[in-house]
Amino acid sequence: MLRLFSLVGVITIFAWACSKVPITGRKQLNLVPESMLIALSFDEYQKIQQTYPPEVGTPRAKMVERVGWKMAKATEEFLRQNGMENRIKEFQWEFKLLKADSIVNAFCLPGGKIAFFTGIMPIAQNEAGVAVIMGHEIAHAIARHGNERLSQALLAQMGGIALDVALKEKPEETRQLFLAAYGVGVQVGVLLPYSRKQELEADRIGLILMAIAGYNPEEAIKFWERMEKMAGGASVPEFLSTHPSHKRRIEQLKKLLPEAMKYYNQK
Repeated sequence: MLRLFSLVGVITIFAWACSKVPITGRKQLNLVPESMLIALSFDEYQKIQQTYPPEVGTPRAKMVERVGWKMAKATEEFLRQNGMENRIKEFQWEFKLLKADSIVNAFCLPGGKIAFFTGIMPIAQNEAGVAVIMGHEIAHAIARHGNERLSQALLAQMGGIALDVALKEKPEETRQLFLAAYGVGVQVGVLLPYSRKQELEADRIGLILMAIAGYNPEEAIKFWERMEKMAGGASVPEFLSTHPSHKRRIEQLKKLLPEAMKYYNQK
């Protein structure tokens, strides 16, 4: 059986697979070729829409798409300015609002395939709220957090087996790992949790992206206050979760605002 790792080659592979997150410069391990993930994401994006059909032509569906193209342009500008435009060279942007009022979630797959479930729209409320969510999800994608999580999962749960081999030998299990790595889940228990570092990185980059797109980053505070109110104190205590609590996240966002506001004030 072909394995991604061997005792002899592990150091070489780990060195080859290391990359850096935009803005923060944190080193991360991305073992799976991004081109392979993008090809897989295009297929999964279509499958998801078979389960949750897109809402088409409504004002809120048009809003998601309108904000999406502004955020995509901002992302391209941001990466170009930082010499990292190769991170999205294979992206084919697409923005869908999927019918599922019970799912309060959104995601961005590799290749720029973005979906909002209708359940999150009452919390988003407006264009700025959509931009907050979309900036955060796009940030996860361009920071390649999903690749990082999937790489860790392949190591921990499949003994370091290569993705193409995993898809052949354990197709459904591997598909679920892929979806979980990119936050495409209905129940929290299904998801592979983002680390607190990844969440903070996504918040920071997301604020900058929405600022470049012309949306006031201060709207992120209002969005997370609405999210906290919706949770009604029922969120998992921070010490039991790798996600920051809503209160903690709001505190962190306030510290990140000055940096993002510099981009916003340039508009």
